[in-house]
Amino acid sequence: MTEKVIATEQIVGDGVCLRGQLVDEATRCSHYYSDVDVIAIKFRCCRTYYPCYKCHEELAGHEIQRWARAELEEAKTPVILCGQCHREWNFMEYAASPEMKCQHCGVQFNPKCSLHYDIYFDI
Repeated sequence: MTEKVIATEQIVGDGVCLRGQLVDEATRCSHYYSDVDVIAIKFRCCRTYYPCYKCHEELAGHEIQRWARAELEEAKTPVILCGQCHREWNFMEYAASPEMKCQHCGVQFNPKCSLHYDIYFDI
């Protein structure tokens, strides 16, 4: 895996816009690029997917707004994008996987992403 940025914006899946310091087409970025770093988070403030908060800070031009618990529990808004199959998930679907795997394609997600929940989600 390389840290070299290949794009700062990509259209993936069914026309989903992904922004960040992207190093491949699987949502990895220059900040997080291990084999399991294959999710992107839709930021509440701009409704745009970024691989991580650092990419958002560098490119968005505004401060992060966290998703409220009530918004996440409504389970209507997709907020997680699988980098492998580009399927969108709401937070409850994503968090329901005890193995931290995509429920559609089976790719392993990074369990350490949960260490950053407080940046993205008010839970």
